[in-house]
Parts: sequence; structure tokens; C-alpha cells
Amino acid sequence: MDGEARRTAPGDDRAPASRPDVAPAAVPAAAAERPPRRGRRRLRIAIGAVVVLLAALGWWLHARNYEDTDDAQIDGNIGAVSARVPGTAIAVRVVENQRVRAGDVLVVLDPTDLEVALAQARAAVAQARAAVAVETPSVPITETSSRAAVDAADAEVESARTDLEAAQRDLDSAEASERLARSDLERARALVAGNSMAPADYDRRLAAHDVEAAATAAARKRLAGRRAKLQSALARQQEARQNAPRQVVTREASVEVRRANLELAEAQLRQARLNLGYAQVTAPADGIVGRKTVNVGDHVEPGQQLMALTQAGDLWVTANFRETQIELMRAGQPVEVHVDALSRDYRGVVESFAGATGSRYALLPPENASGNYVKVVQRVPVRIRLEPGQPEMDRLRPGMSVVPSVRIR
Repeated sequence: MDGEARRTAPGDDRAPASRPDVAPAAVPAAAAERPPRRGRRRLRIAIGAVVVLLAALGWWLHARNYEDTDDAQIDGNIGAVSARVPGTAIAVRVVENQRVRAGDVLVVLDPTDLEVALAQARAAVAQARAAVAVETPSVPITETSSRAAVDAADAEVESARTDLEAAQRDLDSAEASERLARSDLERARALVAGNSMAPADYDRRLAAHDVEAAATAAARKRLAGRRAKLQSALARQQEARQNAPRQVVTREASVEVRRANLELAEAQLRQARLNLGYAQVTAPADGIVGRKTVNVGDHVEPGQQLMALTQAGDLWVTANFRETQIELMRAGQPVEVHVDALSRDYRGVVESFAGATGSRYALLPPENASGNYVKVVQRVPVRIRLEPGQPEMDRLRPGMSVVPSVRIR
């Protein structure tokens, strides 16, 4: 047809200059279909934005109830197993990574020297007991002899007093006889002067007076001697009474010294027995052996570390939260702990907070009193206790990285 535009051949990129066969009303209809498509696209975008906002809001509402950190790890008690006595290792009964029970023998030391020390301690105890047995009866013997000495001194004082009283009576009698003889002598002297008495009678009266005077002088000397004897007896009595308690106390002190020596010897015997028992180094608790440094033939000293013992049955989590995260954290709040090594979660509870930030416990704490101070957010160690009885807890090890999430609301 001559009046119609020719169709474009297949593969021809050129568009026809004009479409006389297209009706003029078709062009406005295609243009009318474009606005609804754009509206639907905008609607989808708006719905997607709302969904994202709702998801973000939900995540925020959920996340605001939790505080988490990736600066956390599992902690446990890792003890150093050491010898308590010197010796040479003659047997090592464990290897690295071996599980042991409390009381299991880990290392055996040569007990020869310890057995000799035990025998010496037993001999010292026997010697100390014999010394106590010999010394103990001396206390009542000393008490008896001291009491007898005091009684003898008392008896001597009483005898001296009796002798003194008798000497005093003898002196009184002698003085009375002397006075009588003096009176007779004076009367005889007067009679002789008046030639009323024979000179022979006067001589007898004079001799009698001299005898009585001599007897009085002798009685005075005896009295002085008895007084001196009494003073000496009193001095011995006082000395006996003072020495008696001292002798008993001295003897009792000697016995106490012997008993103290016995107690010392018995204590040394107990220590020797303990040292012999320490020849076998045992596990102080259940755990896993690691970092073993002792071999057969090594000489070890007290306190020397032989191996490390990890108590895998008593584990907890130490989480270092930022100081801005612990405002709402309290002891007793539930925790969900994700263990990276096992890809599983464990339940726990916030147990306690550290007494200071981690930097204060460092070997070299930071010094903030400087002109170049920069405020740094500190971290506070938080101890989290894991609930027992959860699956695969025996696979947990100290040092494993974890991510705890604490529910604060």
C-alpha cells in the first residue's frame, strides 16, 4: 500500500519517522499509565522505610533492656602445685592435660632422709619422757623435805624459847639468892664490927655471898646464850619458811621445763611424720594438670612449682563493662552468656562487682595528675556466676572468650 508507512525490518535500529497507522488517542493512554506505576514504587519505598523504622525501634526497645560486652572471658582457679619438703623426684605419675581427683598422688619424692628424721624425732620423744618421769617425783619429795625443815626449825625455836625461859628463872633464883646472901653479909659485917659474931661465921657469910654472886653471873651468861640461841633458831626458822616455797617452785619449774621439752619433742615428731607424708605430692582439688615442669631425678625445694592445676569444675565469667554501662546493673540480674568456642549460650547471674576499675588493679596504674590528661572510659570487672547443670559445661576452660548480655530491665 502506498499510503501506509513501511514497517522496520528486523534488526533495524532506526525508528520510523512517523506512525500514521497509530491512532492519535493511544499516546495519551500510555502517558496516563505512568503515574500509577511511580506511585506504587513510592508506596513500596515508604512501606520499606516504615518497616526499617519499626525494626530499628523494636531492636532499640529490645536492646535497651540489655547491656553486653565482648571484653569478657571465662575465669577459674588455677593453682600452683608445689612440694612442701625438699627431695628428689623418684616418680611422676601424671602427664599434661590429665584429669585428676583431689588426693591423687602426682609426684613421689625420695623418703630416705625423712625416715631418718622421723627416727630421730621418736628417740627425742623417748628421752624427753624419761626425763619427765625422773623429775616428776622430786616435787612431792621436795615439798616433804621442805615441810620437815620448817617443822624442825619451829621445834628448835620452841626449844630455844623454853631454854630461855628456864634460864630466866635460874637467873631470877640466883639473883634472889644473891640478895639474901648480901643481906646476911651486911648483918654479919655489923655483928663482927660489934664483936657479936665470930670472924669465922663472917667468913662463911662472905663466901656464901661470893658463891651466890658467881651463880648469878653464870645465870646471866646462860640467859644471854639462850637468847642468842633463840635468835639463831628464829633466823633458821625464817630461812626455812622462805626457802621451802622457793625450793618447791624451783623443782616444779624444773619439771615444767622437762614437760615443755617433751611437748617440743612430740611436736617435732608430728612434724617429722607430716614431712614423711609430704614426700607424696597430692592434688589439692579436682582439676586438669598443665604446665608440668618436674621429671624423675629432679631435685625440688619447698615452694617450687611443679605443675599447674586448673579447677575446671568451678568456673565463672569475668566481664569488663564500661563504667557507663553499669548504671542499672545490680547483683542478681539474669545473664545470657554466649561462648564463642562452643557457639552456644549459657544462663548466668550477676554475682558481684569489682572493688575498683581494671586499670587500678594493673601493675602500673595510670597517673592522671598530669597536664596532658585525656578522659578515658574505664572498665569495671563484673563477676558472673554460671548456673550449674547446663549441657557441655565440662568443655568450658578459663580464658575462653564470651559475650555476656545482662538484662537490666
